[in-house]
Amino acid sequence: MNAIQQHMLDAYRASQRGEQAPPLPGRHDWQVVREFGDHRDLTAALAAGHRPARGRLRRALARVFH
Repeated sequence: MNAIQQHMLDAYRASQRGEQAPPLPGRHDWQVVREFGDHRDLTAALAAGHRPARGRLRRALARVFH
């Protein structure tokens, strides 16, 4: 069974149960790739001895990025 056939079966089961259909296969692949890169960068920074921002620096960064 390929991915499309599995999706069709899952969508049918979800409709029978009154649930939301699952996302199409491959729909979130690029998001996963980006998140993996972010995780790899964070792991490398922590391994190098960098510490997360604290105190005033953390609040300043929060204002800029949120």
